[in-house]
Amino acid sequence: CDRAMISISFNGRDALFMYTQLLKEALLEIEDDDKKSIKDLVDYCREQDDISEDQIKLVEREYRHHTPIWWYTAETFIYSMLNRGLREMDVDIILKMGFFIRHLHQHITELHHEQKGSMPTNFQVFRGQGFSMEDFEKMKKTKGGLMSFNNFLSTSRNRQISFNNFARPAASNTNSVGILFVMTIDTA
Repeated sequence: CDRAMISISFNGRDALFMYTQLLKEALLEIEDDDKKSIKDLVDYCREQDDISEDQIKLVEREYRHHTPIWWYTAETFIYSMLNRGLREMDVDIILKMGFFIRHLHQHITELHHEQKGSMPTNFQVFRGQGFSMEDFEKMKKTKGGLMSFNNFLSTSRNRQISFNNFARPAASNTNSVGILFVMTIDTA
């Protein structure tokens, strides 16, 4: 089961939701030495077989020169490693990337405060995503319920971008279902 999305239905999954919330709160409160945290992440990455040395060196040299959102969207290992850690609830990865999670959360919060006044009170964003047939069937059973995502959601205000780039390609695989989430944001 994909743990990146948790259907909240007051059963055993709620324990996972609560543990995830507690871990998130703890990560956001920790005050680390960023240089040490970056070194620890870089050392950890060098032990992995699937991360290029060039990307590791880039993070090592340039981390402070770019915003967390830049790193999250750049073509480096950051996005895939973070989302794998969150999806699989891999505590080692989550802790190694804790400083980055905190920086990304703080950056998103800052942008929210800066942009809140210029945004409409209500607007929609879209997220296209693929689900395995098994996860889709589980999600259908919670129709009308709540869902919690354990990762940072990239969304677009353009429905077609989310549909064409993410939901539609997933639907072309016979073992998956393409989903277009429509989320109404209320800033009031």
